[in-house]
Amino acid sequence: MVKKGFPSFGMSQAGAYVTALKNYNLPDFILKLVAKDTNSELLERGRIDDRLQSMNDDALELLNRVFVDCEEDKKGKFTQYRFFAYVSSMYHKCEVMINETIPGKSGQNHKVPVAVKSNGMYIAIAFNKPVGNAVNKKDVTKFYGISDDIKKGDHGTQLTDAIYGSSVGFKGDALVELENLSKSRNQDPENKLEFKTANFENRIYFVTKC
Repeated sequence: MVKKGFPSFGMSQAGAYVTALKNYNLPDFILKLVAKDTNSELLERGRIDDRLQSMNDDALELLNRVFVDCEEDKKGKFTQYRFFAYVSSMYHKCEVMINETIPGKSGQNHKVPVAVKSNGMYIAIAFNKPVGNAVNKKDVTKFYGISDDIKKGDHGTQLTDAIYGSSVGFKGDALVELENLSKSRNQDPENKLEFKTANFENRIYFVTKC
């Protein structure tokens, strides 16, 4: 049974959350992630208002803190939610997979925070650094190596984008290194892979290409 009503907050508080959140284009997988994290029920289908109203108080409060108030948390989980939603907004009508394991040409399995599929094929992968120090040269070298290995493998034939997001910024030498690595690639259609960095500032992500 999907719960109706909001006894803890009262309709005024819950209603305010729903009113604010329905204006955000929250993807289905985000609602499911938050519902799972807060032990909330969730209508499988229907209008966004109805689906939000089917969620419990904790779920509505969490969604509000993450997307309306843009709060931060020590573990960086709120930032990850925002990054997942941001990547989803870049690829309409595509399937977004969270913590996907993708094998590379080397035979190693890579755990990818966000992977995007179109017609069953991976077209983009994305990593994010939500907390800690700014992304450094070692970070981007590892990111490039994983992306390149996946691209060269059987599952990467349609992969076109590799995105590195950060809420803590990028060091200058890291951006230079990623640009150099990107430029060193063969640019023929079979090997082409576009590397992008995404900074989270002033409550939004913005992308730059390498």
